[in-house]
Amino acid sequence: MNTISIADILELPVQERIQLVELIWDSVAVVPDAVKVSPELKAELDLRLIEFERNPEGGYSWDEVKSRLKDGSWRTT
Repeated sequence: MNTISIADILELPVQERIQLVELIWDSVAVVPDAVKVSPELKAELDLRLIEFERNPEGGYSWDEVKSRLKDGSWRTT
């Protein structure tokens, strides 16, 4: 098995580091049961889902979220 140090990873060009992160994330995503969710987080997620189902128009659209992230206005609310 090949090993690579964190220092070696940090020397990679940014695009290659992004690709590495994507590969790692994809490898985690295929085994969702391996990610432990605390009871508190599960309760919070369940509550948010209930709130969304009650009022699906109450949040922000993806376009609004992207716009607010780009212009920094999310910091003011």
